[in-house]
Amino acid sequence: MSTAPAAPGNNHPANAMRLFLAGVMVLIAAGIGFSIRAGILKEWGAQYGFTQTDLGVITGSGMWTFCVSIILFSFLADRWGYGALMGVTFTLHVSSVIVTLLATPAFKAFGRDGAYWCLYFGSMLFGLANGTSESVINPLTATLYPSQRTHYLNILHAGWPAGLVLGAMLGVFLIGDKGLFATYIGGKLPWEVALATYLIPTVIYGGMCFGQKFPISEARAHGVSVGTMLKEFTSPILLFLLLLHACVGYVELGTDSWIANITGSILSDPKKGLYLFIWTSSLMFALRFFAGPIVHKISPLGLLLGSAIFGASGLVLLSMAGESFGMEYPILACAIAATVYAIGKTFYWPTMLGVVSEQFPRGGALTLGAMGGMGMLSAGLLGGPAIGFKQDYFASQKLVEKSPEAYQRYKAERENTFLVVFEVAGLDQSKVAVLDDGGKQLNTDADLLAKAKQTDENNAKLLAWWNDTAKRYEEADKPPVKTATLYGGRQAMLFTAVVPAFMALGYLLLILYFRSQGGYRHVHITEGGDAAPS
Repeated sequence: MSTAPAAPGNNHPANAMRLFLAGVMVLIAAGIGFSIRAGILKEWGAQYGFTQTDLGVITGSGMWTFCVSIILFSFLADRWGYGALMGVTFTLHVSSVIVTLLATPAFKAFGRDGAYWCLYFGSMLFGLANGTSESVINPLTATLYPSQRTHYLNILHAGWPAGLVLGAMLGVFLIGDKGLFATYIGGKLPWEVALATYLIPTVIYGGMCFGQKFPISEARAHGVSVGTMLKEFTSPILLFLLLLHACVGYVELGTDSWIANITGSILSDPKKGLYLFIWTSSLMFALRFFAGPIVHKISPLGLLLGSAIFGASGLVLLSMAGESFGMEYPILACAIAATVYAIGKTFYWPTMLGVVSEQFPRGGALTLGAMGGMGMLSAGLLGGPAIGFKQDYFASQKLVEKSPEAYQRYKAERENTFLVVFEVAGLDQSKVAVLDDGGKQLNTDADLLAKAKQTDENNAKLLAWWNDTAKRYEEADKPPVKTATLYGGRQAMLFTAVVPAFMALGYLLLILYFRSQGGYRHVHITEGGDAAPS
C-alpha cells in the first residue's frame, strides 16, 4: 500500500472511487466480524460458562480499544499517510482472527480463563483494527468529497450495516446445531468457521489499496498545524458534540451487541431474533443512501433530532413487545419496534461525523478521530457491559422473586461488577443452555469425549451438576428461568431508551443555538488557514 500522497490541493484524484470503495469494504469486514461475534455470544456462554456480564466485557474490549487506536492514529494520519494506516488495519484484522481462534485450544489447556483471555484479546485486536481504519476512511472521505461530506460519509457507513447483514446471514447458515448447514447438510460447524469469514472482505480491501496513491487532508494542504487542530477542542460546541457522540456509541453499538439475543428471547427463537437483526440492518443500509436529500431539506441537526426521537421510541416499544404491546402477535410487535429503532439509529454515527467535519474542518483527522474514539469508548466501557449488567441484574432479581431455589442452582459462581461499585451474581449461561435443551448437547459432548478417550474438566463438572443437582428440578426451573431472562432483556432495553431521549434534547439545543447564529452553515478553510462559513 503506497504512502505517497497526491499533489497538494488534488483532493479528488483519479482513483477516488476506488479508495472510497476500499473504505466501504473495510466497514463491510468490520460489520461481518461484529455481527458474527454478536451471533455467537450465546454459544460462547454455553461452551465456556460465561455470564452475560462476562460476554459484555469481552464485546466491550473491542470497543474501548477502538478508541485508543483511532485517537493514536488520528495524530499520525497526516505524518504517516492514509496508505500506511490501511496496511496497519489489514494486519490487525488478520491477527484478530488468529488470536480468537485459539480460544478452544486454550479452554482445553487452561479452562474457562484461557478461553476468556483469547476471546478478550481477539476482540481487542479487532477493535484496534476498526479504530485504525476509521482514523483513515472518515477523513479520507471528507477529503475526497469536500462539498458533500455528510452525504458521502453516510454512504461510506452504509458498508457497516451491509456487513452486519452479511454476517447475520452467515450466522443463520453456519452457526450452531440449528443453523441451516447443520439442518440441511449435516454436522454442526464450529463457530470458528463463521468468524473467519470476515477475512474475505479483508483480503479484498487489502488488494484494492495495494500500490495506490492517497490524497492529503484539507488541513495539511492548507498548512494547518497540530497545535491549531488541538485548539478546535476549546470550542464548547465541539465538546458538546463529543458528549452526544458518547451517547451514540452507547445506544447504537452497545445495543447492537445484544439486540438479536434479546429479541430472540422475546420470540422464544434465536433465529427470529437474527432475522429481525437482518431486517433492521438492511433498512439501515438502504436509508443511508438518502441522507443527502434529507439533510438538504432539514439540516444535519434536524435529521439527528428526528433520529433520536425514533431511537428512544423504538427501544421503549422493544421493551414492551409481545407483552403490553402486541401480545397476540409478538413477531409483528417486535418487527414494528425494531423498525422504529432502526430508523432512529441509521443516521447517528455518520451524520455526527459530517457535522464535525463541516463545522470544524481545521481539526482534520483529529476531531473526526476524537468523535469516533469517544463513541467507541462509551460503547466499550459503558454500552456493552452496562446492557449486559442490566440483564444480569434484572434477571437475577426476577428469579430470586419467582424461585429463590432455582436462582441458587443457576447463579454464576462469582459476582460481576460494573463501574466498580455495582455488583450482581448473574445467571451462568452454560447452565441456562443446558436447561434450555434438557442436557442434550451436554450429553452429546460427553459421549464424543468418551469415544475420543479425552477428558474435559468443565464438561465433567457441568454434567455432574446437571445429573446430581439440577435435572430433577428441570420442569419446575424452566419457566421461572425463562421468565427471568426475558425480563432482564426487556428492562435493559427500557433503561437504555433514556440515552437517546437525552440526545434528542441535546440536538434541539444545538438547533436553537445555530438558529441564533443565523442558521447552520458549512465552514471551510481559507487560503490563510482560517475557518470561515460558506
